[in-house]
Amino acid sequence: MIYLILLSFPLLTLLWLGWAWWRLRRADGGRGAPWVRRTCAATVAVILVTYAWVVAQRMDLVETSPHAWLHALLLMWAIVFLPFVALPMLAGVTVLDLGKAVTRWIFGTGRNENPASGQAGPPSGDAASQTGPAGISRRRMLRTTALALPVFGTLGATAISIPQKTRFRVRRIDVPVGGLPRALADVTITHVSDTHVGKFTRGRVLADLVEAVNSLRSDLVLLTGDLIDHSIDDLPEALDMIESFNPGRGLFNVEGNHDLFDGPEAFAKGHADRGVPLLRAGSARFRLHGHPVEILGATWNRREEEMQRQVAALARHADPDAFPILLAHHPHVFDAAAGHGIPLTLAGHTHGGQLMVTPEVGPGPMMYRYWSGLYRKEDASLVVSNGAGNWFPLRTAAPAEVLQLTLRRV
Repeated sequence: MIYLILLSFPLLTLLWLGWAWWRLRRADGGRGAPWVRRTCAATVAVILVTYAWVVAQRMDLVETSPHAWLHALLLMWAIVFLPFVALPMLAGVTVLDLGKAVTRWIFGTGRNENPASGQAGPPSGDAASQTGPAGISRRRMLRTTALALPVFGTLGATAISIPQKTRFRVRRIDVPVGGLPRALADVTITHVSDTHVGKFTRGRVLADLVEAVNSLRSDLVLLTGDLIDHSIDDLPEALDMIESFNPGRGLFNVEGNHDLFDGPEAFAKGHADRGVPLLRAGSARFRLHGHPVEILGATWNRREEEMQRQVAALARHADPDAFPILLAHHPHVFDAAAGHGIPLTLAGHTHGGQLMVTPEVGPGPMMYRYWSGLYRKEDASLVVSNGAGNWFPLRTAAPAEVLQLTLRRV
């Protein structure tokens, strides 16, 4: 299955390129815009070379990684433009052509089709007069543009995405918390999630994150997973960032799914060796403004039955006198947390929906019950961060962010 998946991407890409090359030659009658075909072929070649490079790196055959913009180009094509633009276009046009062929065979129409234009009979005077460069009709220009859209869309989206990888906002949210002790009213928490230290988040942006977090001077700094993007080799740089945070009264982290790609034990050992607190189905107790607080940390799980069991175990062993805060990567843990009376849950994972049409419309609500910002359920609150970094380079209507939360009594 793995090899089938690995092979399907280049084969489907080459299938589309061969089809598009043939259609482009027909669209311009072999005369105009050969640079469009060459641009498509060159872009696909770069994408496939980058894909082979990434696969070889994952198999430990090479040590170096492609440049970030090559990664961005590959991801943009593989995740967006190939499956949602290029292949549907190929399938739709093929079905349309088959329908036309069947219609001609049944009704005997289209016998005098002009081979140069793909239309029956000679071109009309109006069509012939509406020409672009080199005598190409506007219809052919539109066909050429449409056929090249997957490649030019990929290139354009990649160019837009590159500056985004160093941008994030600081968003402040007042969080109403039922039963909040008076001593903890107006406590501030800096919530950092999904930094994905690696191919897109490294170097300057990490220094900017440290500066932003420290400038907030919050009582607590709490992280909710996906500290690294993939490779455990990026963990030292990520831990350097965490050690540069000024945590006020406390700093804690939990694991996310990306953190575990090279193994959960290696990720946990890296934290232990550096003395950075990582809660794995455990808790930490301390006093804040004279009141006991307990941070509960959930391990990564996407199965809601496992979330229920884990939250039940954490709640069962929690200090009844302490104010509990649950840290989890997946936001759907909130239902279990609210059911067990945990008043505050922090989560990430969703990236705010990543490619949203508006903050309320897009993949976020299609994939998750809770995807960005503040949610309430009876007396319990959940805050979901869009994340400070990226595994996928482009964001729309879901900006990268660091959150500062202020707890309010209700």
